[in-house]
Amino acid sequence: MRQLRIAVLISGSGRSLANLLAVQGRGELPGRIELVVSNRPDVAGNDIARAAGVPLAIIPSRRVPESAFAEQVYRLLDQHAIDLVLMAGFLRHLPVRADYRWRIMNIHPSLLPLFGGRGMYGERVHRAVLDSGVKVSGCTVHFVTDELDAGPIILQACVPVLDDDTPETLAARVFAEECRLYPEAVRLYAAGRLRVEGRRVRILSSP
Repeated sequence: MRQLRIAVLISGSGRSLANLLAVQGRGELPGRIELVVSNRPDVAGNDIARAAGVPLAIIPSRRVPESAFAEQVYRLLDQHAIDLVLMAGFLRHLPVRADYRWRIMNIHPSLLPLFGGRGMYGERVHRAVLDSGVKVSGCTVHFVTDELDAGPIILQACVPVLDDDTPETLAARVFAEECRLYPEAVRLYAAGRLRVEGRRVRILSSP
């Protein structure tokens, strides 16, 4: 299995980053997190990166043109020779540079294409799920494209929506699946078992 040089992009609490670091610490991540990029200077995820000794780059994005922001991010990714980029609660659109196509993943707390798109993140997603009356929710790992939350789906996991759920209880159940699913997608990528065919991702039995 290929050992990847991984970058994680964050905008908030860093819960997914903490999970990925824990998986790495157990020797269950095929590679190493070599860089964390945050677009906010005062979020808890930055402290998680610092505590873990992972190089942290803070690139504020507020009122910064998209192209200028993207240029700074990709410059850092290139400098660290990153193989795979993992968005983990990253709330700024990042245009996909041609040579990073199918090298950027995101995890979303719903079963895409439902409850995705602009403004749909965090508690907003889970509240929308509850308001809709659906009986199942879950999470989705997908490749990032220039269309928000619309890239080819790699893996999904379902959880039940219970009658007495709140956004917080549903979020906790979904996040438990996120912690399992994201590392699994990374392992499949490192093993060369993901093949994009149009809008579908096929999981191969062998590379």
